[in-house]
Amino acid sequence: MSRLRFTSDTGASAPPGGHYSHAVVAGGFVYVSGQLPVRPDGTRDPNLSFGEQSRQALANVKAALEAAGARLEDVVKVTVYVTSIDGWAEFNAAYAELFGAHRPARAIVPVGPLHYGFGVEVDAVAYIGP
Repeated sequence: MSRLRFTSDTGASAPPGGHYSHAVVAGGFVYVSGQLPVRPDGTRDPNLSFGEQSRQALANVKAALEAAGARLEDVVKVTVYVTSIDGWAEFNAAYAELFGAHRPARAIVPVGPLHYGFGVEVDAVAYIGP
């Protein structure tokens, strides 16, 4: 029997678009797959503003965490992939709104084109204990 737990149906985000889980629980950690700003109903609108894309991607991270039994306060590391650093202030504002006083370690990685023409993707790691 596997000691891993896979979460694909969050109830608050679209099903994964490929052969992966939104989150995997292993060894007291929750690993959240990269979340694009796909709406819960599966709508993909790359014409949303960068701020709106950021808020939706972060909402998808939150949904994956909660489905796996974690909270935002459990997040220890976030990686943000952006196609342009120009929207960083908008992302940072959305991030601060979501996390409040909690400040997990974070990296921003400028990348080439993202799937569906989006400008941001976010993944996270949370610790929920043994």
